Amino acid sequence: MGSDSELSFALDLTLDEARRRTAVLEAIGEDWDPVAVLAEEERAYDMLYSGLDPEQQRIYDELVQAGVLPDRTVGRVTD
Repeated sequence: MGSDSELSFALDLTLDEARRRTAVLEAIGEDWDPVAVLAEEERAYDMLYSGLDPEQQRIYDELVQAGVLPDRTVGRVTD
């Protein structure tokens, strides 16, 4: 069997991607505010990682150092 028996084809997913994006935007709705969502997410993380006891803080710091959790102090402006 030579290369004449090989099957070659191409598939264009452009239309499917456009349908997917449209469905996502419809599901999100018109009142979605990405800036507000990110701000709420930051507040949630602040609450989650506040008030850690020393052992929890040590574990948190180790996870940040290992790259498992993001370093939340990088790029933040202090009050």
